[in-house]
Amino acid sequence: MRETTHELAELQTLLDASLTGSTAHLRSIINGERALSAEQLTRVLTGMCTLALSTVTAKGEPRISGVDGHFLHGKWIFGTARSAAKARHLAARPAASVAHLRGEDLGVFTHGTVETLNPQDGPPAADWPDVLAYLKDFYGGDAFDWDQDIVYYRLQPHWMTAYAPDVAKLL
Repeated sequence: MRETTHELAELQTLLDASLTGSTAHLRSIINGERALSAEQLTRVLTGMCTLALSTVTAKGEPRISGVDGHFLHGKWIFGTARSAAKARHLAARPAASVAHLRGEDLGVFTHGTVETLNPQDGPPAADWPDVLAYLKDFYGGDAFDWDQDIVYYRLQPHWMTAYAPDVAKLL
């Protein structure tokens, strides 16, 4: 768990507001017994988590693809090849959704706007050196040409829910 007390509080506020503002149907599924707290979520989402990433084409058509996701400081970080279609989609239309599912044991759903952490033609995000150090430690420093091959994003969430039918089983 890498989150500060402030980041956990922000994440909890987001989780609570998202669920409160959801439909009655969703609230009947993700209720108090099945909703994960921010602290529980950060304990469960460690290492690499496969994400289903949803982007939108120039024609307004949805596209979904898989990416390696890392939950750092209460937000999803993910990357792709700079030449990938999803990179073009996100450059033009930064709204995105991600889902992380572990069978029927866990579902985390997030909607938001991406921020590019290491743009090719501009300054990196202020915390990019820390994120890059984490990624190099995880994947190995020689895994990619980190400056040229891969673009990394942070999903700035405006909506997030987390579901687990047996929270105790996950922890």
